[in-house]
Amino acid sequence: MTERESGPVREVAEAWDALVAAARRTVADGLVVGTSGNVSVRVGGLVLVTPSGVPYDRLGPDDLVAVDPADGRQVAGELKPTSELPMHLAVYRHTSAAAIVHTHAVHATAVSTLVPELPPVHYMTAALGGTVRVASYATYGSQELADNMLHALRGRTGVLLQNHGTLTYGDTLDQAYDRTAQLEWMCRLWLTAASVPGHTPSLLSEDQLAEAGDRLRGYGQRG
Repeated sequence: MTERESGPVREVAEAWDALVAAARRTVADGLVVGTSGNVSVRVGGLVLVTPSGVPYDRLGPDDLVAVDPADGRQVAGELKPTSELPMHLAVYRHTSAAAIVHTHAVHATAVSTLVPELPPVHYMTAALGGTVRVASYATYGSQELADNMLHALRGRTGVLLQNHGTLTYGDTLDQAYDRTAQLEWMCRLWLTAASVPGHTPSLLSEDQLAEAGDRLRGYGQRG
């Protein structure tokens, strides 16, 4: 292997290691059960994805699965890609996403069965682009689900899937994961507040969310 070749190969290997770590974290954090949910990252002209039906703690460097984002053709690995590949490819084809996290988080899934969108109970709603919508139900792994998801995702970086779970994306895998965690937390917050008898949760206005969004864009360390 030449030095020129080793760079891209190393980048893919490191991205796969990070993907597997994130997938294992979804289990540890209680966002999925068993082999449900999936994670993907875009590296150059490839999309790396978790395989279908394989426990994440069994995945190693030799289990890498990669597809062509243009047509979904598998270009690396022996294991079958996640059944939700159509959803992942739809996001990559229509956004600048570098990573995607899909979970079956309990509170978020519960909210998806109750309302058409998550009420704006917290300013972190702005971090997802605005009020998070619920995509209409369709069978898992179907193109219909991918289409419904994409419609509800417009202008947002996260979406709830009716009677199913969540999907978020980001410029990095860490950002995509953080958005998933924030979405689940907000769903838990709304369910908790809405369950108090005789009280209705106060909600943030569009102006309040816009102001929070402006502040969030300058949040954290720079340089």
